[in-house]
Amino acid sequence: MIRILLAEDDQAMRTYLARALENAGFSVVPVSSGIEALPYMQTEIFDLLLSDIVMPEMDGIELAQRCNEISPSTKVMFITGFAAVTLRASREAPHAKMLSKPFHLKDLVLEVERIFEDAIPVRM
Repeated sequence: MIRILLAEDDQAMRTYLARALENAGFSVVPVSSGIEALPYMQTEIFDLLLSDIVMPEMDGIELAQRCNEISPSTKVMFITGFAAVTLRASREAPHAKMLSKPFHLKDLVLEVERIFEDAIPVRM
């Protein structure tokens, strides 16, 4: 089962995204910040870091950079509602996928499935 570390500071959004991903068959560990995510990265293996970019204390870009140091095989996908932040993320984390808010949950699940298309069994 694909494991996702979800870092999103908005509680309602975090709950909403976690539920959608779990319903799609993913294992999700939701956290409220980059600072909260770090201990999980250091002790557990995740296939994907799904992170909001704009968060207090440690933004998603810094979190992705730390993730790359700790677990280079973990893929990264950003979610954001800010176009200017998207440009910065593209420069500083060029291999990360990007999904701009607002998006439909179906689109999120499809993007995650695309990242792991060789690892996900076909649904009937």
